[in-house]
Amino acid sequence: MSKTILTVDDSASIRQMVKFTLTKEGYNVIEACDGKDALTKVNGANIDMVVTDLNMPNMDGITLIKQLRTQAKFKFIPIIMLTTESQDSKKAEGKSAGATGWIVKPFKPEQLITVTKKVLR
Repeated sequence: MSKTILTVDDSASIRQMVKFTLTKEGYNVIEACDGKDALTKVNGANIDMVVTDLNMPNMDGITLIKQLRTQAKFKFIPIIMLTTESQDSKKAEGKSAGATGWIVKPFKPEQLITVTKKVLR
């Protein structure tokens, strides 16, 4: 059975690129346009990994991670930040919220695949 990945980004083109990259590798992808949308889409869904942007309207990635981590089924799943932010302070904030990894945009599809395979072993 293939793994399901939730991608959360307010940019439709980034969501499309992430979805294209991951589905080509055999993953199922659910898309959400911000943190609030993501929380509604995870209800009842079996999610194996989350890839989220940091800066989004309605609910940012850090808040989303904190909210997901309070739910038992999301306590240990990998959550990757995919963002233009590269400052150490932002990375530290993401890590303390519960982010598993950090990829800086623009990203190479191979980089996303490598990280995905590594954390979903």
